[in-house]
Amino acid sequence: MDFRCFGSLDLEVPPGGAILTGDNAQGKTSILEALCVLVRLQSPRTHRMTTLTRQGATGFGIAGDPWQIERKIVHARDGLTLTADEEPRASRTEYLADGGLIVWMGNEDLELIRGPGEGRRRYLDFLGAQIDPAYRRSWSRYRRALRAKNLLLKDGRPRDAEILSYEEILVEHGTVLMEARSRLVEELAPLASEAQRAVSGKNEPLTLKYLPASGPDLRESILQARERETRLRQSVVGPHRDDLDLRLHGMPAADYASEGQQRTLALALKLAQGKLLEQRGGKTPVYLMDDIFGELDPGRRNALMNHLPQNAQKWITTTHLDWLKETPGLGSIGRFRVHEGAVTEVK
Repeated sequence: MDFRCFGSLDLEVPPGGAILTGDNAQGKTSILEALCVLVRLQSPRTHRMTTLTRQGATGFGIAGDPWQIERKIVHARDGLTLTADEEPRASRTEYLADGGLIVWMGNEDLELIRGPGEGRRRYLDFLGAQIDPAYRRSWSRYRRALRAKNLLLKDGRPRDAEILSYEEILVEHGTVLMEARSRLVEELAPLASEAQRAVSGKNEPLTLKYLPASGPDLRESILQARERETRLRQSVVGPHRDDLDLRLHGMPAADYASEGQQRTLALALKLAQGKLLEQRGGKTPVYLMDDIFGELDPGRRNALMNHLPQNAQKWITTTHLDWLKETPGLGSIGRFRVHEGAVTEVK
């Protein structure tokens, strides 16, 4: 395996999922991360695959059989090897085409509410890439073109022709992203509002609004920003600066919601993400829940469990199990203890 702190790990869990308990920094989150990478080829903790390799190793491998399909990925110095049911998959798109869906929930989700826009863009991107191959393709090509354009702007020499060629790519794929994000937010809004009411137990009107940083016309915005971009030596308009406006009772949630309301709102966003994945993706996602239950009062914990799909597989990490006796719906989930990179089943 050679993934994070694990040299090797062979784990079999019931269909309902697993509860992983143990102190901090023992490897619990890394198990959830490995599942996310296996299923979606993406980590919620880093953009760089190389950082996932165990110290001293030259690469890592992960294998498993979610959704009755044996899947395997190997990351080495010469690249990424992808296999499904022992058949090579030539590209990430091909590997993901018949793969599963993931919802990641963690304490860092509070940053969705009170953090910078990058977290909210990643929330939309992780959703969009799972339900629409065109979204993932445009997201990847937009990022590559943006990186190239910024390098040219930083160079300082006149590179107008090259910059214009990359701007054409940015307009093409940036427009796809903007249109897709607008649709996603429109579909998420009622689902998030419903989840907010269910988890809070109160009528707290929640609204979501997509805020495109470039306005409705990306090409015109890039043209208008050309002088400023040349002066600042970086691209200042486009979907990489979009945001998602979140309001409770019509007020900005980051400024006026209490910490409890913000935590509930973060849960509502992830529950809405799961519901939309199920509706648009045609499969029930796996829920990876990293150390969130200890921070919730019994009412919110129970409301969260009641709102999750009953047939969904759930992987939960926690430092203690004191809350478990107050939380229904977890009887079919296996219990495991994680200590210094070793995992043992708790009978």
